[in-house]
Amino acid sequence: MAKKKSSHLELVLIQLISDVLEKSNNEALNYKQISAKLNITDAASRDTILDVLKEQSKKGVFLEPEKGKFKLKDLKTFLTGKVDMTADGSAFVIPDDEFEKDIFVSARKLHNALHGDKVKVYIYAKKSGRKNEGEVVEIITRAKTDFIGVIRISDRYAFVNIDDRKMLHDIFVPLSDINGATNGQKVQVTITEWPEGAKNPIGRIINILGTQGENNTEMNAILAQYGFPLSFPGEVENEANSIPEQVSEAEIKGRKDFRDTVTFTIDPADAKDFDDAISFKTLENGNYEIGVHIADVSHYVQPNSYLDKEAYSRATSVYLVDRVIPMLPERLSNGVCSLRPNEDKLCFAAVFELNDKADIITEWFGRTVIHSDRRFSYEEAQEVIENKAGDYAAEILKLNELAYILRDKKFKNGAISFESTEVKFHLDENGKPVGVYVKERKDAHKLIEDFMLLANKKVAEFIAKKGKGKEKYTFVYRSHDSPNLENLNTFALFAARFGYKINTKSDREIAKSLNYLMEDVEGKKEQNVLTQLAIRSMAKAIYTTKKTSHYGLAFDHYTHFTSPIRRYPDVMVHRLLAAYLNNEKSANEEEYEVAASHSSAMEKRAADAERASIKYKQAEYLEENVGNLFAGIISGVTEWGMYVELTANKCEGMIRLRDITDDFYVLDEKNYCIVGQRKHKKYQLGDEVMVKVKKVDLSKRQIDFSLIQQ
Repeated sequence: MAKKKSSHLELVLIQLISDVLEKSNNEALNYKQISAKLNITDAASRDTILDVLKEQSKKGVFLEPEKGKFKLKDLKTFLTGKVDMTADGSAFVIPDDEFEKDIFVSARKLHNALHGDKVKVYIYAKKSGRKNEGEVVEIITRAKTDFIGVIRISDRYAFVNIDDRKMLHDIFVPLSDINGATNGQKVQVTITEWPEGAKNPIGRIINILGTQGENNTEMNAILAQYGFPLSFPGEVENEANSIPEQVSEAEIKGRKDFRDTVTFTIDPADAKDFDDAISFKTLENGNYEIGVHIADVSHYVQPNSYLDKEAYSRATSVYLVDRVIPMLPERLSNGVCSLRPNEDKLCFAAVFELNDKADIITEWFGRTVIHSDRRFSYEEAQEVIENKAGDYAAEILKLNELAYILRDKKFKNGAISFESTEVKFHLDENGKPVGVYVKERKDAHKLIEDFMLLANKKVAEFIAKKGKGKEKYTFVYRSHDSPNLENLNTFALFAARFGYKINTKSDREIAKSLNYLMEDVEGKKEQNVLTQLAIRSMAKAIYTTKKTSHYGLAFDHYTHFTSPIRRYPDVMVHRLLAAYLNNEKSANEEEYEVAASHSSAMEKRAADAERASIKYKQAEYLEENVGNLFAGIISGVTEWGMYVELTANKCEGMIRLRDITDDFYVLDEKNYCIVGQRKHKKYQLGDEVMVKVKKVDLSKRQIDFSLIQQ
């Protein structure tokens, strides 16, 4: 008969005893000493402590080096980490200590912990051949308490079916707390309590988002799910509205005047927030003066103002499929700060003198005033490049020529070129997708990108050099670490299956072979799978005050200077650069590191929201195609199924392993495939398959496929 596992109360006592022993430098203590440190004085409770000590010493949790005295065993009994829920209600706790293995926790042992929560787990003594198992003993911090879902109302109570696949509990809502919601509406609910022993939490409705399935409702639901506000507070709007549209002579004073220099913007056709403009002038010596002029947001958004606090909180604009949720109110983002044509605008600029080889002869950083002559869309600028004719053709063609040289230098220096596919939708007047296409990146896009990279790089270098020696200048860098070698070797083995060789001997060789791979794979069926896997094998870029390099771009120093309308780190960079150009002292590093870390977290959250909106539109598009057949490529494999990306429209869905009936399939994680246990048939990442659209769940943004076996 199996031994009964520890009760939850006993686990709490084990944790308390462990904390006492740890704080006493693991000196052996008797039960009375331990009880005293826990402020336990009654005899019955002290006896309970002694019972736990004796019982757990037999199990190897504590040691008894001398009779009646106990200390911790070296083995870690408790760990802290984050909960990662699985589809069946069990979870893995990912330890904070990256050298520790994940801990499996069954649904019964989660004790109301939810996905993303930071928890403390008790680890059971490991049995031979079994994975690490444990039990949650404390929820340290909740990842979130607000959820999005559909409310169902009965005569006596209501409950909310949560959209989030990782939230497996409905939330009960007393009728007194539904706040006017009606049956079937999409709502935002907050958990108010979770009584001990109750299967479901209790909550109240805090926001009614609208009718389920309506485009506006669903997009707002995504924003609410990821914690982005749907509007600006009144005081923020009022502050924005108090800023004059027109630039005054007093504001122009002390700025370098570029109003008579040819200047233009190149942006997406539907953009309204024009962050950057380029000025161009041929100098008497035959060189070129190129100015990268960036909206002077920090002139208008003063530290600790309502605008500043709101911009800091949001940290980024969010780009959903059909809308932009700006970091700054529209009066600033699309008006006062936007570098619209035929208007005087205030900028912060990086101005370079370049020769025909794109060598930088001189550089200057400072505040400017411009008057943009023309607003180009990328398509219009591309037409000028291809036809070698049109408005400002000479300037655009020379800029494109110099951009090619800058790009070539960057790649020769070890930069990596990842051209991942960007899915876009044709939407009808109700926001419903009627077509899907992949956005192309042409020379006009790359031209702007290369000059923005140049400005970002040179601003970072300027501060890094200025901070050499005794005085270090606090700054916000964009950092990208070199890849984890284990991840890269795994990717190299997979790429080899397609006949591609990745040399992992040095950073330079890695970059070179990845670039060869990106060239060779272009246009082939495996392009997107290999590109996405290569990107996943890389480290994630972050904001930090630490003076670090950018591996992907092969730059010793890099920052984000060029998009302050939509990124808060760029606002910080403008403020710091202005201060240091004015010979002010270094700013508080700790304060800026906190802001940099917050910006990194919000950037990830915005990317997740953007992906969720794409997933919703993909599901909505395929809802009309249930029962239809499509060719696709296996884009991911998991324990419970395989993801397939459709070749025609890049929509991704899942084939569940339980639905493949010709065999019992299991995941071979090391080889990126699933394998049939009887017939040994393999389905490998990158394989082409035929699928049928089986089911679409819009609320969960899920697409299910059936495999058509041939």
